[in-house]
Amino acid sequence: MPKDKIVYQHSSPWIRGAWHKILYLVILAGFFLWYPGQNRLLMMTPGNTSSDFTIPFPLPSIAPYPTNVTGVHPGDEVTAGGVVIVDVNSGVVLFQRNSYESFSPASTTKILTALVTLDMFSLDDVMTVKTLQNSGASMKLVAGERITVENLLYGALIQSGNDAAYALAENYPGGVGAFVVAMNEKAKTLHLTQSHFTNPVGFDDPTHKMTPMDLARLAGVALSNKTIVKMVAIPQITISDVTHTYFHNLTNVNALLGKIPGVGGIKTGWTEESGENLVTLVERGGHRVIIVVLKSKDRFIDTTKLIDWVFANHRWEVPAS
Repeated sequence: MPKDKIVYQHSSPWIRGAWHKILYLVILAGFFLWYPGQNRLLMMTPGNTSSDFTIPFPLPSIAPYPTNVTGVHPGDEVTAGGVVIVDVNSGVVLFQRNSYESFSPASTTKILTALVTLDMFSLDDVMTVKTLQNSGASMKLVAGERITVENLLYGALIQSGNDAAYALAENYPGGVGAFVVAMNEKAKTLHLTQSHFTNPVGFDDPTHKMTPMDLARLAGVALSNKTIVKMVAIPQITISDVTHTYFHNLTNVNALLGKIPGVGGIKTGWTEESGENLVTLVERGGHRVIIVVLKSKDRFIDTTKLIDWVFANHRWEVPAS
């Protein structure tokens, strides 16, 4: 008989038995998989109305939507040129004024500076202070000081130190120029389509601009970072360099912290050109709201009025299914 002739009749009893076992297991598995009394995960088809259908994972709950139940809206009593108020959980915009116009963001820029820094560095990385940027707000760094990224972030976000923000950028691979490029790339990633940055501090520049809506989006992203959330809610803290030679007493510029219930940051900003800016997180009754005011005559009074308006005129309801 030719060697390449396959004779199935002479297969061994063990092989024939193995095939029988496999066939038996396939039939048995099919029975348990499709028998209605044993399996509740039935495929719903137009002809299948079985009440046993269940979804094998929990569906996310629908966030309650804020509804203005009075019809009252902020007016001229709020002096800010740009305003956006967003409910964090649902994404609903409660109020907006000139929300897509460009403004000078001033030190609210440092929210993005912090995010770009955290993309590149660990909190315990040590940086060396090179160029001192002492104009405007400062945490009073010393030239040559070696200090952790974490403590520089405290300086930038709490004290709004321009020297801290600049030190973070100057220690970035490629220096300040590369850091600014990374800022604009990060902005594109976050869909801040109407914003552009020329420096990590927030200095006035004709092309360093943000819209109130973009700033609200940026704040929402920052709230997903536990490090930033912790830092912006701290009223005051004392930090030092790695050798404990230089100590820096930092005080949060946000006057609403500890004064208005529920306020947990986020960032202030001011220059002569920008006016008074403030990005605020306030939480009450389990509802988190971001309030952005730009080019205000009094950012703290404006924000206090807007907080009162939000919680006096809105009710949160789950949409009817």
